Amino acid sequence: MTAPGSTVGTLFFLPGLGFSAALAAPLRAALGDRFRVVGIDLPGQAGAPDARDGSLAAMADAALSVIEAEADGGPWMIVAHSMGGKVAAVLAERVLGGRASVFGLAGAVLLAPSPPTPEPMDDDKRAQMLSWAENGPLTETAAREFVAQNVAAPLADARETDAVDQARRTSPLSWRRWLDEGSREDVSATVGVIDLPVVVLAGEDDADLGAAAQPELLRGVYPRARFVPLPATGHLLPYERVPEIAAEVVRLWEATVEASPALPAEWGRLIASPRTPVETRALLAQRAVADDPDYTPQALSPGQLTTLRALADRLVPQAGDRRIDLAARVDADLAAGGGDGWRPAGLPVDAAAYRLGLDAVAAAWPDAPDDQHELIRRIVEGEPIGDTAAHGTAWDSDTLQSWFEDLRTDLAKTWTSHPATLARIGFDGFATSGTDADADAQPGYQNLAAGSRDPWEPAELGQTTEEPTP
Repeated sequence: MTAPGSTVGTLFFLPGLGFSAALAAPLRAALGDRFRVVGIDLPGQAGAPDARDGSLAAMADAALSVIEAEADGGPWMIVAHSMGGKVAAVLAERVLGGRASVFGLAGAVLLAPSPPTPEPMDDDKRAQMLSWAENGPLTETAAREFVAQNVAAPLADARETDAVDQARRTSPLSWRRWLDEGSREDVSATVGVIDLPVVVLAGEDDADLGAAAQPELLRGVYPRARFVPLPATGHLLPYERVPEIAAEVVRLWEATVEASPALPAEWGRLIASPRTPVETRALLAQRAVADDPDYTPQALSPGQLTTLRALADRLVPQAGDRRIDLAARVDADLAAGGGDGWRPAGLPVDAAAYRLGLDAVAAAWPDAPDDQHELIRRIVEGEPIGDTAAHGTAWDSDTLQSWFEDLRTDLAKTWTSHPATLARIGFDGFATSGTDADADAQPGYQNLAAGSRDPWEPAELGQTTEEPTP
């Protein structure tokens, strides 16, 4: 395992039935030092204790305990194979719901994953697999048959030996539980829709969980999923298609984590701590997820979204390539009926007002940046910008000015509410929770003087009373 701090981020690897954390070794080697790859033994794998029962919740509990212990406050992704994919869905829903003491989930690479719904499996195949563990751990013959059924072509000798060894070390109880309970469990209502960047890889020679089946199984769960079919590939992708998996991990990381504002790890640990209320942690976890580069507007037209993005660039400029798509987030909020609950007199409901206002601005929007600033100044100061009636917006200058004040507020609010912005401006007022039973974890602040901070606050915010003055 690579030490924390020398990598760009962490991958938590959840293996499928019959395998273990050792299944992550080829991917770890392929990625080198760029990522810290943490393989997780799920209950009953490689000598790990069996879970309290055969539920997905029990398996997710076990996986989360490792992630919470290993997470360093920085961004991380899930890589999950087969059975591990179903566990990953439960786990991701908890993390994005704030019900886990961890922060920074950025995406997932799923390898022939089992879906949140009951896993499609041929009855004869299920019966055969159950028979292998009826009287104890798999025999070598059964383990070799299991591995052979999961690949499109024979593995190299060393990998086949590793795969057989992992299958034989799986506890028979956990093996039977998955086939009888976990694979049949329907957690789709619990999981719901997970708005997370996801890549799903699957083999074209895999039957029930192959490339042909995955879009139907998962598109409703992960609306942002991209499906990658792999020809001449069976079910055991972590051994069959290591270079392709590594390439997709890097591609997803660069498109999400490295395209979003960075959050210092110390702030990530604060959000993950008991000081941050569950509801707040959930909001921050969801806001930290990278924007969808292929976002389709829900309340506005594509042209109106383009105008809103142009205004956002002028009103809340963001330097560099790591940006928040403020316009897309405002559009999503409009579609969801969000907002602050009030609007200036004379304006229609928020979404309708945005459509009218953006059409008026678009009709007068110049090409040159200086002219764009001048147009914005005129709107802010209530000066006419042209014949808005000719573009279907019979607003006078005062009405346009009032709507534009709402727009500026929405853009600034959206930017400020991102966790990376909170860290940038040094605001940790969201960490309002704690416990009166522990003197070091009492809610609220103990030190309120300028330049001072409580021990739990990020170090950049000042000094504690115990620290010497430099």
